[in-house]
Amino acid sequence: MLGNRNGTSEVSTTRTSFEILALIRDAGGATIADIRAETDLAKSTVYRHLRTLHDMNYLVEEGGEYRLSLRFLQLSEPPRIRRPGYLVAKQKVIELAIETDERSLFLVEEGFEGVYLHRAGGRNPLQSDTMIGKRRPLHALAAGKAILAEWPDERIDAFVETAGLDGLTANTITDRDALVEELEQVREQGYATNMAEHMEGLRAAGVPVYNHEDDLIGALSVFGPSGRVSRDDIESAYPDLLERKASELKIDLTYD
Repeated sequence: MLGNRNGTSEVSTTRTSFEILALIRDAGGATIADIRAETDLAKSTVYRHLRTLHDMNYLVEEGGEYRLSLRFLQLSEPPRIRRPGYLVAKQKVIELAIETDERSLFLVEEGFEGVYLHRAGGRNPLQSDTMIGKRRPLHALAAGKAILAEWPDERIDAFVETAGLDGLTANTITDRDALVEELEQVREQGYATNMAEHMEGLRAAGVPVYNHEDDLIGALSVFGPSGRVSRDDIESAYPDLLERKASELKIDLTYD
């Protein structure tokens, strides 16, 4: 049972624990010394947080290095399952990967960020940062722009103001007017593209996904290296396939 205490110290302690967890996650594992090098925390403070998280089975320790435990899977799965269209979208992502031999994904928006809910790889999957649950900027992803294009101007303005338009590569859109112009093109053609805007040498196509009540629930995307994925793939073959899968998903949700 959770305690009923509240106050600045408890909030600060909770924030510190989560910051340590994020640091360990991003590093793939960290020692006390590693954490101290990235923070201004005292050794005793770091140790207390690590031991508490370890005792609660949120961290595993081996040779002085701490890693996230599989218990986080228990925390992450229920929210995913409760997402509209979860199981149907998962199947469509698998089908896309099989039919293209490239990596595919289903992205949802939460807090003005894109969150990877599903991913799958064909015979030639690209190694990328599409880890389930990872948050990425919407404006740098094909799937993200497919979602943004469905929003009204007021919400797009709020997105730019809140999330910003950080550049990840030389091709990332970092100007509001340029983003608005591209989103208008996305609306006209029905799909979005990502030409090395998220990662160098990567191309992607994405389409919005609606449920049977015409509510936007996310976006489907296929991506791969530019040496293997042509412009024709991104601007014709993949959009056609993605739109078909999105339509199938919408129909399937009627009977889900």
